[in-house]
Amino acid sequence: MVLPSLKLQDLIEEIRGAKTQAQEREVIQKECAHIRASFRDGDPLHRHRQLAKLLYVHMLGYPAHFGQMECLKLIASPRFTDKRVGYLGAMLLLDERQDAHLLITNSIKNDLSQGIQAVQGLALCTLSTVGSAEMCRDLATEVEKLLLQPGPYVRKKAVLTAVHIIRKVPELSNIFLPPCAQLLHERHHGVLLGTITLITELCERSPAALKHFRKVVPQLVQILWTLVTTGYSTEHSISGVSDPFLQVQILRLLRILGRNHEESSETMNDLLAQVATNTDTSRNAGNAVLFETVLTIMDIRSVAGLRVLAVNILGRFLLNSDKNIRYVALTSLLRVVQSDHSAVQRHRPTVVECLREPDASLSRRALELSLALVNSSNVRAMTQELQSFLESCPPDLRADCASGILLAAERFAPTKRWHIDTILRVLTMAGTHVRDDAVANLTQLIGGAQELHAYSVRRLYSALAEDISQQPLVQVAAWCIGEYGDLLLEGSCEETEPLQVEEEEVLALLEKVLQSHMSLPATRGYALTALMKLSTRLRGDNNRIRQVVSVYGSCLDVELQQRAVEYNALFQKYDHMRAAILEKMPLVERGGTQDEEAKESKEAQHSEAALVPTEPQASKLLDLLDLLDGTSGAAQRPPPLEPSSEGTSVHLLDLPCVSPAPASIPNLKVFEREGLQLNLSFVRPPGTPALLLIMVTAINTSEADVTHFVCQAAVPKSFQLQLQAPSGDTVPAQGGLPVTQLLRILNPKKAPLRLKLRLTYNHFGQSVQEIFEVNNLPVETWQ
Repeated sequence: MVLPSLKLQDLIEEIRGAKTQAQEREVIQKECAHIRASFRDGDPLHRHRQLAKLLYVHMLGYPAHFGQMECLKLIASPRFTDKRVGYLGAMLLLDERQDAHLLITNSIKNDLSQGIQAVQGLALCTLSTVGSAEMCRDLATEVEKLLLQPGPYVRKKAVLTAVHIIRKVPELSNIFLPPCAQLLHERHHGVLLGTITLITELCERSPAALKHFRKVVPQLVQILWTLVTTGYSTEHSISGVSDPFLQVQILRLLRILGRNHEESSETMNDLLAQVATNTDTSRNAGNAVLFETVLTIMDIRSVAGLRVLAVNILGRFLLNSDKNIRYVALTSLLRVVQSDHSAVQRHRPTVVECLREPDASLSRRALELSLALVNSSNVRAMTQELQSFLESCPPDLRADCASGILLAAERFAPTKRWHIDTILRVLTMAGTHVRDDAVANLTQLIGGAQELHAYSVRRLYSALAEDISQQPLVQVAAWCIGEYGDLLLEGSCEETEPLQVEEEEVLALLEKVLQSHMSLPATRGYALTALMKLSTRLRGDNNRIRQVVSVYGSCLDVELQQRAVEYNALFQKYDHMRAAILEKMPLVERGGTQDEEAKESKEAQHSEAALVPTEPQASKLLDLLDLLDGTSGAAQRPPPLEPSSEGTSVHLLDLPCVSPAPASIPNLKVFEREGLQLNLSFVRPPGTPALLLIMVTAINTSEADVTHFVCQAAVPKSFQLQLQAPSGDTVPAQGGLPVTQLLRILNPKKAPLRLKLRLTYNHFGQSVQEIFEVNNLPVETWQ
């Protein structure tokens, strides 16, 4: 006996009453079988009931695709009960990826032309939910007609549908410009709110619309003024704030209209001051309006006093008990610290207090803002606060805090001694978390301060005697002891406490570093070299040093073994040259020719040692190749090159790997945003005219570091591209050491070169991704 089909309410009760998932599946399978049978029989009276049950089953996560065509039948029905369920089913079961959604275009067009508001509302809701670009093009004129209908119910839905159409098909913006000006006079809350949203979308996507709606700025100002002073209606007020949703939308639109436009900004200055001073901040609704007001003030060409007022509002947000509001304030201050540095400086004590927040996201934002606030006048106080935070900060913030302190000290150090003391304290507290270049920077700093050599070596010796676990500190100390060990033994430094050090103590400490399991291979190399240099600086017998060096001649580490063998050769065969070879290192000026030569040599060695990029890097580049060719298939590897006229096959990896030198091809700046610049320099080696070497140089002139910087490139498939490893992933602020990366492009056919670049990085606490194409490369790069 076949059981009758259940009603929707009975089906819901039976499903909820199922004690196990198996029982639930059994109930649903039986009912779906009844629904399928009813659809096959074509019962028109109960079709909407069966579809309603199927939609409930779909909401539970079970397959319901077999009801799609039934939705189309119900939409085409003249009965409202059928249309209501049919349109609901279409919104749930159809989407742009299925061609079936195009079949309802005519039904929606017919329903929009009817005079029944309820049916028009259903059609508009469906169009704004599942409408594809094709549907929007076909039905845009019908929606435009409904924008000026007398009933506010239909007008409100038509405005929201127009927003969806603009997002799908931006070129249809022009047909919605005339109605919007009339809709701004609307008194109905829903219609006015939707109109503001529609105008915002139009201005963001069309420069012509932006120019057109700048004429209505006075009208928008008047609407917002009325909201602030007299209120819109009591039913739309929240916590004493008059219609905060409408206020926020108007402020966002004013921000877009006033950006880079002096006249519009002047018109809204008085209004923004009124909103900023009279809005109640005891509730979240008022804080939301104030935050949008601050963003608008900062984005338009507002007067200086108004910008100071906006920064002060963010400063008050920092004192709020709500963590979300404090986070928003810190993020906003970080964005404006470059343009209004002095105004943000007034709130420095409050920002520093936020460093002690237990919430990790708040303390991270406070750290970024604190580092951005450091300047030459407050560097001592701010560095002391940051060092106090470094002692107790969470492990995931130690690297950022330590690197930030080192960069700030390098940029604003009042004296060299203070600079050295600051770096030593950071290395003592968080040496394992500092940047890779910290050791080189400190050795260069100490080497350049001749009057502080004795002071530095004593400080470092004392620090090394207390702790040998911080590897960067150990490396700097070993280098300094090797260079200036004679000053350490003299004991004549007036700037430190008297310290009597014996030769045996120094040698024992360096041997302890060599034998420690915590020492890295690089650290052992520093210590072994220091011992070797002390052989020319100590007055005692060198037998102990000889023994230590000879032991490491059979070390498993190849680098350390090579050093020990060479040092042994100095003792045995070239002892007469040892003193001259192990003299103190000469000072190398930063950015000098020796640095550049060493950098070029290092890049050449790296290129020869790693010609073939790793597979993940290759796959990323191949994924980018189709961005230029526009093909939808999977990315293909570049085809092999045709044999040359000499009968030999030229391959990119067979070409000599050299670093680019200065050339006659002009440099090209291809990207600039918020202080980050990307420049390209070109070289074509004379021996291989088909090869182009491009050096990508990233320079950061802003106040904050650019971190996690990754540059990827793509070329058409007729070219071959190889990316060398970049010099780093952090671009220091204030024009610090740039990040460079070498691109090698083989162009055997000498075709015009097109290059697409993708940049990903973090800046001012925001993750940024930029993809752009470079089409203006000099002709010399490919001819």
